[in-house]
Amino acid sequence: MKMARNSNTHVVPGSGNALDAMKFEVANELGLSNYNQIDKGQLTSRQNGYVGGNITKRLVALGEAALSQQTAGAIGATASVGLDTPQR
Repeated sequence: MKMARNSNTHVVPGSGNALDAMKFEVANELGLSNYNQIDKGQLTSRQNGYVGGNITKRLVALGEAALSQQTAGAIGATASVGLDTPQR
């Protein structure tokens, strides 16, 4: 069987370890222990989707918390990582 090639790049260099830790924590909370050793192809789409969906919810919550602090760093963060919104 051919292994999938991960061509995703992180917007913030060095964030991979933190994102992996979050992924394994979420999977464990959902009852998928040893998620880092499981063949993801053997899991259902629903199981994999729950992990990804919960990660997204947490990342959005982190972003909202940062924005609610009204810090210049949080509000200008997208500019520093190349996520500027194009002007119309």
